[in-house]
Amino acid sequence: MLYHSTQDRSICAGAAEAIARGIAPDGGLFVPESFPTLTQELLSELLGLSYRERAKRIIGMYLTDFSDREIADCVDAAYTVEKFGSEKIAPIAPLTYNGHGLHLLELWHGPTCAFKDMALQILPHFLTKSLYKVGGGRDAVILVATSGDTGKAALEGFRDVDHTQIIVFYPVDGVSPMQKHQMNTQQGDNVYVCAIRGNFDDAQTAVKRIFTDASTRAILDSHNMMFSSANSINWGRLLPQVVYYISAYCDMVNRGSVPFGEKINITVPTGNFGNILAGFYAYSMGLPVNRFICASNSNNVLTDFIRTGVYNRNRAFYTTVSPSMDILVSSNLERLLYHLSGGDDALTKGYMDALKRDGVYEVTPSIKEAIGSLFYGGFCDEAGTASTIHDLYDQQGYLCDTHTAVAVAVADRYIDQTGDDTPMLVASTASPYKFSKAVLASLSCDAVPDNEFDMVETLHALTGAEVPAPLISLRGKPVRFSDVTDRDDMQRVVLRALGIDG
Repeated sequence: MLYHSTQDRSICAGAAEAIARGIAPDGGLFVPESFPTLTQELLSELLGLSYRERAKRIIGMYLTDFSDREIADCVDAAYTVEKFGSEKIAPIAPLTYNGHGLHLLELWHGPTCAFKDMALQILPHFLTKSLYKVGGGRDAVILVATSGDTGKAALEGFRDVDHTQIIVFYPVDGVSPMQKHQMNTQQGDNVYVCAIRGNFDDAQTAVKRIFTDASTRAILDSHNMMFSSANSINWGRLLPQVVYYISAYCDMVNRGSVPFGEKINITVPTGNFGNILAGFYAYSMGLPVNRFICASNSNNVLTDFIRTGVYNRNRAFYTTVSPSMDILVSSNLERLLYHLSGGDDALTKGYMDALKRDGVYEVTPSIKEAIGSLFYGGFCDEAGTASTIHDLYDQQGYLCDTHTAVAVAVADRYIDQTGDDTPMLVASTASPYKFSKAVLASLSCDAVPDNEFDMVETLHALTGAEVPAPLISLRGKPVRFSDVTDRDDMQRVVLRALGIDG
């Protein structure tokens, strides 16, 4: 299978090259030339398999220049009981909220307690094998912009991986204290972390600019290095996320939550559009999905886009208690537009150029109709997030984080508005203990401590919910990284971190 750039179909690559590069040389994103078919027979076979075995089958349909042994090695190294605490890598918690049945897909049982582990535990294995195939002996420089969870998951996944260096940028005031502590205490000889004065969109835009800057690439090449990405712009990040939607469907069938072959709805708390796009890819393969519910926080640019067909980033930016969704430029939407336009690279490029130039574009009526038929957009403000955390715990004794609360609130509203009783899968994306302050406040805690780890202890004492061991172990770890830079200086920071004068 080949992969094309969303902005120039003539640029194509095999899977290994697409993963090694991370982004197409023209700045477009690599997409598969076609979708493998998830037949009824194959889906039936997957019902009886473990998560790891399902992953091997699905990933193998896309990474056709990897051998079965190579794929098995990657999967078996990534999804271990030691890392995820159980053979059930992505378990489902069935709940009833306001009388509506929901199935929460818990994607946060990995080593950094966020859904990014599902992809970033396997991406380093993909990348090292890809570099061996196409890298020409060069080392990979993993450049990451994060709104919170990707940074730590990428740092942990790539820590001390041979022939890689990883550099992470995050908005200095745009992540939770626990997320910041996770990144700034990261161990490893090949890691570097730096905050920027600005928001996630500033960091993401600068990282993309560095990626596509010919002079910077030439400098790296002269030092036998090449850029790659751990953000969801990298195909190797998206593909593992396709797996958990198909696996979740199998689990729902096995537990009797949905008859085999019948459709489900999927709600995803969404910022950069990667997680929900992975669900769309599973649907495009043949997964029975009726509707995708795209849940946003107060940064509701996607809600407006789905409803109007106009994407407009020229609006107020809000720093919220669900920081991984504090995004106004949803990079992976570019891939969806490419697919829904029938692979029209010129049209997709025109939209992206307009977004860079004017901050706004409007899709064609046919694309708007296609989006509206498959996606529902809704958002939840800060008050709604807090009340959902409180009410879900009050009704079910279930403690969720702020991002999951946004998804639950929007799913609940969707069911009320539409009367759609299709079984609902909700992506639960982080442990509540990564956002202890906001969760405690939502539960009407009388006195929220100042220290992040005291907050964790207070939340545990209040609810009895198990505290993930990776978070407990952070207490007392020394801070390694405290640098802060301006967004316009990020390129120099990258070269300095690599020991290159430029």
